[in-house]
Amino acid sequence: MDGRQAGAGGFDETVLSSARARVLSRRTFLAGSAAGLGALGLGGCVTADGTMLAEATKVYGPMPDEKFPIPAVDISKVDPKYYRRTVRYETKEAPGTIVVDPRNYYVYRIEGDGSATRYGANVGRDGFLWSGDAYVGRKSEWATWTPPKEMIRRQPEAAKYARGMPGGLDNPLGARTLHLYQNGAYTLYTIYASSEPESIGSGITSGCVGLLSQDMIHLYARTPVKTKVVVLPA
Repeated sequence: MDGRQAGAGGFDETVLSSARARVLSRRTFLAGSAAGLGALGLGGCVTADGTMLAEATKVYGPMPDEKFPIPAVDISKVDPKYYRRTVRYETKEAPGTIVVDPRNYYVYRIEGDGSATRYGANVGRDGFLWSGDAYVGRKSEWATWTPPKEMIRRQPEAAKYARGMPGGLDNPLGARTLHLYQNGAYTLYTIYASSEPESIGSGITSGCVGLLSQDMIHLYARTPVKTKVVVLPA
């Protein structure tokens, strides 16, 4: 794996600030939005954009049966090119392999027959990008997040989570986490569930890769431990 390890397990102090902000604002920016659908109809027909918006509203709708019910995504904050979809993707990697493309902010799950499921993602910011092969060493639902000593030194207020921040909507790891390993050792990098739709398509982390919660749950359910993960150069 090229690049440096993230002292905060792929996160830094921006994550803690983000978690605090979500306590106050998550109900507003995560409220599902289907506004404008009516205006997209013309003469009884729905435009292609209208169809895409309607499908996205369904895909990224609320998930009330989760341990911590997940609100709908405000899809107005996500560029439509990052909506989940099946695309053509030629590769020699085996079906089931996860391919991260940080340059274009995508994560692919290889389906075989030249196709893949593509998800929009956030990735590492400048200085924290990395590339190489890894594998899913373990999986977590509503994982506890623990800031490392390096982060606590940079941001002393994180010390209150030194023994772990319990799982929940405000936890930086979100609803599902795939922990990436190499040669039996945890790399400190993860693929995690993000509740920040505006982060998709940007570099904000210290090396971790975030998908919208609904996308991460979809990928998690189809990804067994030992799944190969390929992170392409940025």
